[in-house]
Amino acid sequence: MKVLVSDSLSEEGVSKLSEHFDVDVSTGLSEDELVEKIGIFDALVIRSGTHVTKRVIEAADNLKIIGRAGVGVDNVDVDAATEKGIIVVNAPEGNMLSAAEHTIAMMMSMARNIPQANASLKAKKWERKNFMGVEVNGKTLGVIGLGRIGAEVAKRAQGLEMSILAYDPFVTEDRAKDMGVELTTVDDIAQRADFITVHTPLIKETRNILDKAQFDMMKSSTRVINCARGGIINEEALADAARNGKIAGAAIDVFTSEPPFDCPFIGLDNVIVTPHLGASTEEAQVNVAVSVAEEIISVLNGGSARNTINIPAVKPEVMAILAPYIGLAETLGSVAAQLLDANYNKIEISYNGEIADKDTRAVTVAALKGILEDAVGSAVNYVNAPSLAKSRNVEVVESKSETSGDHASTIRITLFQGTNTKSVSGAVVGREPKIVMIDGQYVDLVPNGFMIVSNHVNRPNVIGPCCIVLGENNINISGMQVGRVEVGGNTIMALNVDNEVSEGILDEIRAINGILDAKLVTL
Repeated sequence: MKVLVSDSLSEEGVSKLSEHFDVDVSTGLSEDELVEKIGIFDALVIRSGTHVTKRVIEAADNLKIIGRAGVGVDNVDVDAATEKGIIVVNAPEGNMLSAAEHTIAMMMSMARNIPQANASLKAKKWERKNFMGVEVNGKTLGVIGLGRIGAEVAKRAQGLEMSILAYDPFVTEDRAKDMGVELTTVDDIAQRADFITVHTPLIKETRNILDKAQFDMMKSSTRVINCARGGIINEEALADAARNGKIAGAAIDVFTSEPPFDCPFIGLDNVIVTPHLGASTEEAQVNVAVSVAEEIISVLNGGSARNTINIPAVKPEVMAILAPYIGLAETLGSVAAQLLDANYNKIEISYNGEIADKDTRAVTVAALKGILEDAVGSAVNYVNAPSLAKSRNVEVVESKSETSGDHASTIRITLFQGTNTKSVSGAVVGREPKIVMIDGQYVDLVPNGFMIVSNHVNRPNVIGPCCIVLGENNINISGMQVGRVEVGGNTIMALNVDNEVSEGILDEIRAINGILDAKLVTL
């Protein structure tokens, strides 16, 4: 397999990839050059320099994975990659400590005017009075975004004996208490904090999270730091606040456009700027390169990825529990779709019992993959299954219940097309997946190979003729299950057979008096 490295990557990462694949290091490619080159490659490794546009992805006929040696994926069209079934991974932990340390360094430099004093002295000036600083001890730091990096910044600030305010909608009060921080709002941080640092991804909800309204709330002694992503702080509003004395200063490492030579605050004396150095340590560059290399090696060798952007990532200890249910869900989805044999506008996935307490996102993706394979074939995978369902206007509903009946955990998949439905339930027995119910009738099926599933009237001289038809056509029956209802009622028969059954043989079975329908399920 072939891997293209299109941005500068540490030698450790390149060497690791070269042990397994044919690696081409070609940096500084234009979009046109990348479009022309990408078609033969199975994996692409980038940093922030390469822009993986929709046009690039459309030309990537063999691409299976894009690895970003760093955190942000602003330079990747993730939606286009997802539509094409390409996994996008990043390295969220490799530069975590470097980014946290750079944030602290920027805060201390700003508090003591170190860059300005350095420049003054090198210009042969002695201006001690101009560079009076402030202590951080006893001050309040506001942390907007308490993820990996934000939490590390908070920890280090506590070591400097600062009080911590934090905003993060995904952190619970108990978690915040354990971390020794006070959860509050962005506006409250703007009003109370002496230093404010942002550590969120750049998404719709966080763009310009510090804007004119927040700067107007700040104390004139407040100092602001951004070592996360350009655009989280409104640059025009920051420039106005710094220029007019609404805040004491700012320290900025990231910009909406890089290089930021037209940035409105780039020349202000009370704003410290660095050229996107948050991850620029020797250790971080090795860490992110090796992390991404390991992800690519795993995926191209048939394994899974830990740090996926466009498919659910599951912790290894959780995956150990969910793995058999992922296979079960995909099988149930495939069986349900083949039995319905019609378009559907709604999919309901129900988790019952112990599995209801788990993070089942990966299981749901597997179920969608199994369902959609009947309609779109190999074009569906674990990456693009949710987006394919959405593009087909199929509603996907999940439900969870602690009650599961005779099994510790069960999964039920129901497909809806108007009043027409098809429901298949399964459980994991030992480590073996089993189908335990079809359309509300109990069965005990090991799903594999070929199965004939029929609806028939529960009366004598129906099952026997079906077996005779199969025997006459040299089709061996390896297992049989019949749902139990009152005599004369409609029930289900499922036959495990050793060979594929032609449509002609199925027509013979359907013609038997008492058989209502019969379908072949292939797994």
